[in-house]
Amino acid sequence: MDSSQNATVGSGGNGMLPTQVNDTASATAADDSKQNLNQVINSIQKNLGLLHQLYLTVSSFNTASQLPLLQRLNGLVVELDNMVKLSEKCNIQVPMEVLNLIDDGKNPDEFTRDVINSCIAKNQVTKGKTDAFKGLRKHLLEELEQAFPDEVESYREIRAISAAESKRLAQAQSSLPNGDVKVKTEL
Repeated sequence: MDSSQNATVGSGGNGMLPTQVNDTASATAADDSKQNLNQVINSIQKNLGLLHQLYLTVSSFNTASQLPLLQRLNGLVVELDNMVKLSEKCNIQVPMEVLNLIDDGKNPDEFTRDVINSCIAKNQVTKGKTDAFKGLRKHLLEELEQAFPDEVESYREIRAISAAESKRLAQAQSSLPNGDVKVKTEL
């Protein structure tokens, strides 16, 4: 099958490609990114080996080892240049805090731990606020029901209709290309 037949078979009739093609493209991009990162890691390891060889050559330097020293220096320069070219293909962002921790001789996992602990603390505060508002709403509805029972009943009916409509719209928006529906259950 040639490429024009592939395009005809792959199209869904409405001019749009099926989502599997997009999933494949994103998977390929992720694989390329991972491969680029592995190439950079291998280059770093090679540079470390070259630096070790260079150290051994310099530590036992004599006039006879001048040529191997120059060859190892040139090899290191070439590999450093290769590493820079490979690293340009990688888009990795490292927070400055992590680099500062490494400069201070500390474990960068401390940064991750601190970020996670901070997120947990903020989540607990937000959950507390949400629970407080839910309690206030419940208390207000109880008080309003005692004072205005007919109005509260009509409010609950309107709210039920609105909630059903919102749920229907959410289900319509989250339908999958194969006709299945993603439904987020409320806990």
